[in-house]
Amino acid sequence: MNDPGHALRDDGWIAGARAVPSPNQDERPEGCTVDLIVVHAISLPPDMFGGLGVEQLFTNTLDPAEHPYYAGIHQLRVSAHFFIRRDGSLMQFVPVGRRAWHAGVSSWRGRERCNDFSIGIELEGCDTLAFRVQQYEALAQLIRALRQHFPAADVCGHSDIAPGRKTDPGPCFDWPRLTALLAV
Repeated sequence: MNDPGHALRDDGWIAGARAVPSPNQDERPEGCTVDLIVVHAISLPPDMFGGLGVEQLFTNTLDPAEHPYYAGIHQLRVSAHFFIRRDGSLMQFVPVGRRAWHAGVSSWRGRERCNDFSIGIELEGCDTLAFRVQQYEALAQLIRALRQHFPAADVCGHSDIAPGRKTDPGPCFDWPRLTALLAV
């Protein structure tokens, strides 16, 4: 069942998500359709939750003096379509019809440049801590809403499209739990 509060609007934004437009986006290649959803994990500062670091990173407003880790990443120009916080709240940075800059050097089933044909969903988390029930529920709800418009979309982890380079969503991500929630 799709939650009407998370319906995909014609403009590519999800109803019910807090919209925070990122400048780090561009047009998808002509004729390219979305057929992949990539699950990521991020926390800024690393292994800390609840701050503004991710939002600031995706909007190019991260202050390098705020935390030592930020000095090495504040100049990055990255984004994802969505960010799900620990409490399950949803933020959206890029409309789904546009390309977010989340995958980097990547390949899925022989196709390079996964940003071209994917939607990126970041979960607030890390490799060493379990994700929360609210996050799985919000993620499944979001994927169901997206699949209303992109029914052939596979779901994978960042580590699946960039093996050896990325580990997220990490060993604590419960893929069977997500699969069960999507089957409901």
